[in-house]
Amino acid sequence: MSTEQPIAPDIIERATAWMARLWADDASADDHANCLRWRAEHPHHELAWTRLLGFEQKLNSVPAAVAKHSLAEPEAPDSLNRRSTLRLLGLLVAAGGLTYGVRRTDAWQLASAGHSTRTGEIREVVLPDGTRLVLGSASAIDVQFDDHQRLVLLRAGEVFITTAPSSLPFRVQSHQGLFQALGTRFSLRQCDDSCQLAVLEGAVQVQPEQGAVARVEAGQGATVSRDKAQPTAAVTDRSIAWVKGLLLADGTRLDELITELARYRPGVLRCAPEVAMLRVSGVLHLENTDLALDNLAAALPIQVVKRTRYWVTVSAPA
Repeated sequence: MSTEQPIAPDIIERATAWMARLWADDASADDHANCLRWRAEHPHHELAWTRLLGFEQKLNSVPAAVAKHSLAEPEAPDSLNRRSTLRLLGLLVAAGGLTYGVRRTDAWQLASAGHSTRTGEIREVVLPDGTRLVLGSASAIDVQFDDHQRLVLLRAGEVFITTAPSSLPFRVQSHQGLFQALGTRFSLRQCDDSCQLAVLEGAVQVQPEQGAVARVEAGQGATVSRDKAQPTAAVTDRSIAWVKGLLLADGTRLDELITELARYRPGVLRCAPEVAMLRVSGVLHLENTDLALDNLAAALPIQVVKRTRYWVTVSAPA
């Protein structure tokens, strides 16, 4: 069975509960035996178990903001780890608290998606028809390809898509609506309450969940909510510089730049209000965010204060 196959949420919940139980201090031999029996009952059970075991790195790199939405606020940014997270998830399952809201969090999407990336990772995926996808930092998708459809489910993060020709339409489903490619290169970023669309080539037909159909042409962008597609500023290849591991600034406010840079490193990276309105122009390399922060400190009247590797503040000089 392919490890990229989507898994039903109830199976992921059960696997999470078993994992939390076995990591408990009072786990018994019977618990281990019962878990083994459950894993052997169906191939999807074992697949869910294997995927959660491989989720350790993803949990360790989940941004603090995601962790906060998924669980209670941790005592410290670097206190989030596999054992405490899955134990808490197990308690939520046992209490009936692992609900639709938790399934919608980025951490949950990363755990159960067919393709996903860690924080700071950028990775290319080639689909069976030759369509090329580039997944951005902390992103997750599922792919549903057969004789009748070409469908990508954007569950979290960001994806850049270069579609291959086919007699079947190519569609992407986000939390807010459905996007159909019309011979195109385009990017989508899943945000909390909207999906950001940027079309570089061709066009994209947008069907909000509860709104009217819109068409977005090459060079245009849109913010798509559940009830409408709102045009945004013109887009160019600079809009998808992240695909090449670059972050481009052209008179960008420092707080906006720091918010974007924070997407590529684990933990908390914040900008103090007193330096938020400083303007930045230049190129930052996303594969080394520490170096990017050092370069900003060398070019601007700011200091980078690191309480830990996972708790960093950009502020005015002392």
